[in-house]
Amino acid sequence: MGETPGWARRARVVVLGKPECHLCEEAWSVVERVTDDLGVTRAEVRLEEVGEADREEYWDKIPVTFVDGRRHDFWRVAEDRLRSAIGV
Repeated sequence: MGETPGWARRARVVVLGKPECHLCEEAWSVVERVTDDLGVTRAEVRLEEVGEADREEYWDKIPVTFVDGRRHDFWRVAEDRLRSAIGV
């Protein structure tokens, strides 16, 4: 993957997902818990909001989690790995 997309830098933790996605809901739940606990910002970005190249890159990996603009994980979010990546 090339340069980090601007939308991936909207917050410390960004979740790229789509509506009616059970894995996205599970990921968001973990992200909410961790970011609330650590006091860091989070944002949710929908797949249809990103450019064509990013849709092609990530459509089969959602939810995709980004920490500080860098891809962290996809499909599932492990709470301990997310906490470690945030490093607060």
